[in-house]
Amino acid sequence: MTRERLPFLDVLRGLALLAMAVYHLSWDLFWFGVVDWPVDTAIGWRAFAAAIAGSFLFLVGVSLSLAHAGGIRWRAFWRREAILVAAAGAVSLGTWFALGEGMVRFGILHAIAASSLIALPFARLPFVASMLLSSLAGAALLALPHVSIAPALDGPQWLWLGLGDPQVSSVDYVPLVPWTGLTLLGVAAGQLLRTRSLRARAVSWQPTTGTARLAAFAGRHSLAVYLLHQPVLFGALWLLAAIHLIPDRASTDFIDNCSLTCAAGGVDEAACRQICACTLSSLRSDDLWDNLLREPENMTLRDTMNNRHAVCVLAADPSGAQ
Repeated sequence: MTRERLPFLDVLRGLALLAMAVYHLSWDLFWFGVVDWPVDTAIGWRAFAAAIAGSFLFLVGVSLSLAHAGGIRWRAFWRREAILVAAAGAVSLGTWFALGEGMVRFGILHAIAASSLIALPFARLPFVASMLLSSLAGAALLALPHVSIAPALDGPQWLWLGLGDPQVSSVDYVPLVPWTGLTLLGVAAGQLLRTRSLRARAVSWQPTTGTARLAAFAGRHSLAVYLLHQPVLFGALWLLAAIHLIPDRASTDFIDNCSLTCAAGGVDEAACRQICACTLSSLRSDDLWDNLLREPENMTLRDTMNNRHAVCVLAADPSGAQ
């Protein structure tokens, strides 16, 4: 069987990448304190993130089914696995440097590499057996977390499995259960695309609009886009914060905490935020802000901060009524 590339799958990957970039940009904006969206906790945001991860894993199964339809291409498969494992390791290492204990221990790339190994035998089965067994196994894995409680599998050493409490936090956690279930369902969907009528229609479709062609291009280079997009987004926001075009998180937290303390003394909240912004600006103008961040317990710097705050209070209310 020939293995024509299906542009519509590239477009779907590209759209998943776009959704992922939207989510990560929103997370970055929240982390820098630019927005107050509860990206890390709200059920809507978590569902959005889950849908993105699920779409990638489902498409992995579809691609496996199509790529190895005429026999497992071991050389191509192991080359892809090696690239995925190396990329997953790079993500873990990079996030360890950046986030410490919040590092990615078993994220989407780890899940794709492991799920590909698990799903490959299902992709090579005869049509009916592949459809039936991959669908049943996929549904079982999706249901397993809802019917199984396994405290013996608690702890970080079992976090890759997903059947217990990992007892660690991570910015990206995609364990095999239930997520590999979506890859197996993708294998079943890929089998359908191997039928003559559906494959002919899938092969004949071509992206015609600029947006669709751009999505297809991104989908063809999905791993590179995945690895590069977050450093680019986060780095751009970091640069904007460094040159004070957007507030950095420390500045936002300072103004919020300062305003709460000020308002507790009976001062109008809007006036408090003006006073605290003035204090921050004064500290920055004399290059004291960075020193205060490095040495928050330095009493000399704290006294200077309090003096600047007092000056800003007077500037806001020269009569001293505040």
